[in-house]
Amino acid sequence: MSRLIVSRRKFLTASAAGASGLILAGCDQFDFLGQRDHPARDFLERANTLTYQVQRLMAGEQALARTYAESEIRQPQRPNGSVDPTTPDYVALRDGGFADYRLRITGLVERELSFSLNELRNMPGQSQVTRHDCVEGWSCIAKWSGTRLGPLLDQAGVKPAARFCVYHCYDVMGGGLAGTEPYYESSDLIDAYHPQTILAYGLNNEVLPVSNGAPVRLRIERALGYKQPKYLHTVELVDSFAGFGQGQGGYWPDHGYDWYGGI
Repeated sequence: MSRLIVSRRKFLTASAAGASGLILAGCDQFDFLGQRDHPARDFLERANTLTYQVQRLMAGEQALARTYAESEIRQPQRPNGSVDPTTPDYVALRDGGFADYRLRITGLVERELSFSLNELRNMPGQSQVTRHDCVEGWSCIAKWSGTRLGPLLDQAGVKPAARFCVYHCYDVMGGGLAGTEPYYESSDLIDAYHPQTILAYGLNNEVLPVSNGAPVRLRIERALGYKQPKYLHTVELVDSFAGFGQGQGGYWPDHGYDWYGGI
């Protein structure tokens, strides 16, 4: 995508994105983010919905994130958030070289499936050099390699009632050394089926390291970094977010961030 198109899209979506940008720009000082019934929060959530709708309208469902040449990779992909989960299941898998890892597809599907890491690696793959934009204000260009999520969903047979994918991960977040809340994220089916949405098992021509989400990290390249869940173990097809966390569609959306997180 050209710089002109990106600039035009930013201009046309600025009014919608402005309010939601407050959430995405370093927002713990806004006490109302933790208050579900606060008028200011209600306003920002409506603004986020508008941003989502405007970006879908202007960018189109299949518009691609910008890609780069490998020569533009100037530094390693920066680890962020969880970098070495300590949950017993993950530790056992890591210590065993992920030989027993399975990626599961469950929920509103005709047939539940699971795939080993070797099975994923032997599927048709693709690589893409893209820019990872973090909500904290930094960016990093990296090459991600993996297999597309869409064809796996087709194998499972997505039921008509499904509207979203919920991505369940091995890491936990929250207070204390062990954390308290299982990490999860989600997307609509448009992003799940996007041609650049991959189950990444490689980074910069190497095996994906633990600090960046091994064995599998989801890449939704048109979204901010917190929408790229690491340590992925299950993709669950659902019709709503009720019953997951606080019902907002992800660990960070549960704590005040924009659910869509598009760029």
